[in-house]
Amino acid sequence: MATQQNAGSRRARRNDPDRRSRIAHAAIEVVAKHGIDGLTHRAVAAIAGVPLGSMTYHFTTLDDLLEVALQQAADDNVSHLREWERSLAPDADFAAALAELVMRYVQEEHPHTVVEYDLYVAALHRPRLRAASSAWDGALISLFSSRTDELTGRLLAGLFCGLLLQAAVAYPPPSYEEVEDLFRRAIDGPPQKSRPRHVR
Repeated sequence: MATQQNAGSRRARRNDPDRRSRIAHAAIEVVAKHGIDGLTHRAVAAIAGVPLGSMTYHFTTLDDLLEVALQQAADDNVSHLREWERSLAPDADFAAALAELVMRYVQEEHPHTVVEYDLYVAALHRPRLRAASSAWDGALISLFSSRTDELTGRLLAGLFCGLLLQAAVAYPPPSYEEVEDLFRRAIDGPPQKSRPRHVR
């Protein structure tokens, strides 16, 4: 009997290869609707369309669910950002492009941005999530460095994340011009002051 059950379980996994991804996206959806405190195995199972027993078997604790949700959110976000970067012309105004991206994230995609930060910040109190958050940061640095240099890439990654968080909660949010000015300063440095002419 046990052998038959194990075989059935293996067949179920083969017939449902995207179950883990579906559960991860369902967990993200639950957090988007109800916050971290609203995340439960039952709520995720209902959205993912999987048996509750299967959920608790593969994801014993809520931290297990948070970890897979954070990893999925990070993978999705970095994938979208890489597609965005590839869509830019080689000589694109990177400061303007980053400003447009931030404004899109805090306006058109505000709910998605909020849930990503809910998951990212959860690592503050859950050490096991920090590796996924750090990997997310590293991917951003690598992406932005490819258009600038390593130091500027790190600066842009920190500025990008900070601006998104501030803009998501600020009222009124910063203007496009304010955001662009900050990115331009980070990329170009302070404006050069003209030297006073020497008067004889």
